[in-house]
Amino acid sequence: MILLETMGNPIINISIFAGFVVITMGVVIRVSSSSSRKKAGDFYTGGAQFSGRQNGFAIAGDYLSAASFLGIVGSVALYGYDGFLYSVGFFVAWLVALLLVAEPLRNTGKYTMADVLSFRMRQKPVRMAAALSTLAVSFFYLLAQMAGAGSLVSLLLGIEGDLGQNIVVAIVGAVMVGYVMIGGMKGTTWVQMIKAILLVTGVAVMTVWIFVRQNFNFSSLLGDAVAAHTASEAAGGVGIGERILEPMSRYGDNTLGFISLSLALVLGASGLPHVLMRFYTVPTAKEARRSVTWAIGLIGAFYLMTMVLGYAAAWLVGPDEIAAMPGGANAAAPALAFELGGTVLMAIIAGVAFATILAVVAGLTITASASLAHDIYNSVIKDGKADPAQEVKVARTTSLVIGALSIVGGILAKDQNVAFLVALAFSVAASANLPSILYSLYWKKFSTAGSVWSIYGGLFGALFLIVFSPAVSGAPGSMLGADIDFAWFPLDNPALVSVPLGFFLGWLGSVVRPDGDKYADKASEMEVRSMTGAGAEGAIDH
Repeated sequence: MILLETMGNPIINISIFAGFVVITMGVVIRVSSSSSRKKAGDFYTGGAQFSGRQNGFAIAGDYLSAASFLGIVGSVALYGYDGFLYSVGFFVAWLVALLLVAEPLRNTGKYTMADVLSFRMRQKPVRMAAALSTLAVSFFYLLAQMAGAGSLVSLLLGIEGDLGQNIVVAIVGAVMVGYVMIGGMKGTTWVQMIKAILLVTGVAVMTVWIFVRQNFNFSSLLGDAVAAHTASEAAGGVGIGERILEPMSRYGDNTLGFISLSLALVLGASGLPHVLMRFYTVPTAKEARRSVTWAIGLIGAFYLMTMVLGYAAAWLVGPDEIAAMPGGANAAAPALAFELGGTVLMAIIAGVAFATILAVVAGLTITASASLAHDIYNSVIKDGKADPAQEVKVARTTSLVIGALSIVGGILAKDQNVAFLVALAFSVAASANLPSILYSLYWKKFSTAGSVWSIYGGLFGALFLIVFSPAVSGAPGSMLGADIDFAWFPLDNPALVSVPLGFFLGWLGSVVRPDGDKYADKASEMEVRSMTGAGAEGAIDH
């Protein structure tokens, strides 16, 4: 078994992580000096000056979180085919975003998701609902990343005990706020581009290394992974034998649970506010499409490589050893790196893991602050007449508050189930945001009431069902453990119920309380703009 103290040198790990922070902070300071610190367009969208290729790398950096890198490799190592289906779900989600959301969203909006949802409706109620949904998704996603930083620190940096983990969570939060306060969207985008390059390169190096050891024979790799699981199963361990190559090894007979999770993963990405906000950082709709195309290529290649890394971890590290490590399945990728390249590669992967967390939380923070400052402060409180400099000031202040809350939340949630928090964010995004986005873009009769009902219904419906699901109580792997049991909803993920609920309430509200005649001109304008881009360029502050 690989022991914690033998997995690399914590000093080297910390040094590489610190080097990443210093270099990227230097980049943030440099790029921020060339932009206005008072223009809302510069703070929220980086002046919409990034190319499709640059934004594609940034999207990949924003989307490929610690859960994608560490969680999926661990899931494949322990569950095989079922773990890889996470990769399939995350990847297919981008086809939905490319075909249905990217271009019309970029053409219609300005800074945030609420710009699109409120374009042809009553501004205040829709913006308030969209802002609350954005904050809910962003906060739970933030908690997942911050909790991941706390739970993995004992493995990656050799720091044990609550105090050490709390300090690391606080440092991650402080650096995150620094990126946003100093660089805004432009600085955050560069951090995400650098992180994407590091992550994809690191995973590619490990993948090639594994294929060299297997003489470029993937079947041989699968055979060795099956052999490791078979030996573990025979010894009474956690191995599942040949079922590592079969579907439903993790879910057993719970087919509906698997379908519900898949629905959340495939539809959730197109409703994630921090991902949607990235479409506004490019100057044209063409570049928005191009950025998604680049993102699909990078993300697809990455997820294919995580399958290789997962089976290699089962082969070289072993399922029992992975399950026994601090961090459990999340330790599979670092442990594999140590087996392949020793201390140096382990240190690099440790640095990449923390770079992943930093880049994602920076993107989430600027999204949440933009929603509060632009949607609530400017549009609701100031009736859209706030001074741009004051709006940016509010956004920067909000970043500080969100950073402090995420640090406290990360400390409190560091021992909780990170997968639960990520699934919650995807469920809310798919249930509350996506129905309203699609209705707003493609259904002329969609009304203000339909939008508000859809957002609040999807949001609180998903939250309510998750609270009373096995993900929170009544199961061995639940958030509160098996001893506390108030679960009556049978599925871990509520998307199978909450997503149709969001779509149904959007239709019902529009039928019961229509206002299409009142905003017919705006609906026609939105249709033309979303499909052609006419008039969209003037909506962006340069």
